Amino acid sequence: MSKVNPFEMAQHQLMDCAKILKLDQGVVDILMQPQRQIQVSIPVKMDDGTTRVFQGFRVQYNNALGPYKGGIRYHPEETIDTVRALSAWMTWKCAVLDLPLGGGKGGIICNPKEMSKGELERMSRGYIRAIWKNIGPDTDVPAPDVYTDGQIMAWMMDEYSVIHGKNQFGLLTGKPLVIGGSLGRGDSTAKGGLFTLREAAKEFNIDLKKATVAVLGFGNAGSFAATLIQEMFGSKVVAVTDSKGGIYDPKGLDINAVAAHKLQTKSVVGYKGLKTLTNDEVMGLPVDVIVAAAPDEGAINEKVAPTVKATVICELANGPTTPEGDAILYKNGVHVIPDFLCNAGGVTVSYYEMVQNMYMHYWTLDDVYAKLDAAMTKSYHAVLAASKQYKINMRQAAYVVAVSRVVEGMKVRGWV
Repeated sequence: MSKVNPFEMAQHQLMDCAKILKLDQGVVDILMQPQRQIQVSIPVKMDDGTTRVFQGFRVQYNNALGPYKGGIRYHPEETIDTVRALSAWMTWKCAVLDLPLGGGKGGIICNPKEMSKGELERMSRGYIRAIWKNIGPDTDVPAPDVYTDGQIMAWMMDEYSVIHGKNQFGLLTGKPLVIGGSLGRGDSTAKGGLFTLREAAKEFNIDLKKATVAVLGFGNAGSFAATLIQEMFGSKVVAVTDSKGGIYDPKGLDINAVAAHKLQTKSVVGYKGLKTLTNDEVMGLPVDVIVAAAPDEGAINEKVAPTVKATVICELANGPTTPEGDAILYKNGVHVIPDFLCNAGGVTVSYYEMVQNMYMHYWTLDDVYAKLDAAMTKSYHAVLAASKQYKINMRQAAYVVAVSRVVEGMKVRGWV
């Protein structure tokens, strides 16, 4: 993960918003810190007979608007500050989409790539045994995140159900369809972000059929985005990157072929002998749109931002741009669709999954996509309106919209 402290960055962004909204100090003090932080030790019997103890976290940031909601990450460099930052951004993400949810996040320090399926299952179940009293359908609803998936959610849901002696499908989202998952959840983050890109293109008179696109981070969200941006708009993806480097072909890339190459070689690097570029070099390419989907907080900083030639940056990853980078991009006329708006499609469809679980009635894929489109479009224009009203950048505007809603909830509840 990045050398930038993500929680300090999140706090800096919040303080910026607090000044714009002229919030009382007591309100700021509440919003600056999580309501609850849980740290647990998870002993796991490994396949070789030894026992390893993994450190896990769950941070519950603010529940003024509803139950905490947020993913669980498995990462060898996971830190409490990363989880704190992500739980804060989840709070604002739910609020900017006007969802009746608060923000939370969880994580375990581990390297899932070096663990067997059995070890992952035992660790996942152990995590639930450690935190089950603090989560639940009405309290805190987890979901998949970095290096976790539907199978891991299924194990966690099952462990929680065993503890309670009954099925608890509503414990978390991102589940397989057969046990209460929602259609459309898999590509919802990318699809939601592209709905906001479509609206931004209208605002800036960009013909997406002729647009060139660079995708930073060819993981789950990035690969979906690269495929969908071609299918939905006919745009030309000319560059993609992953943790080992990037490739660029001004004539356009065959995304299916790139995906097949990565599946075989574990990287996009080396595809058709194209020159390897760094992420920073790809950021400076002459493209119309950059999709920032790489899990590298603070990568678009004061050194990288001046090189950006794109008109629009879609932040599908969390925290890719530092406050200094934001200021430079705004000054240079680059339209940034900020992370907790752009990538909110995932939590929005997760919310739809919660609703479907509660009703035990499941929607069609067209229903899910239509609702997601309406929600993302409405939220984008609310943020754009705030940006114009206050003459601030889109991230500041997203904070203004989200924080205002959370503060209103806190006030009517009598917290402040």
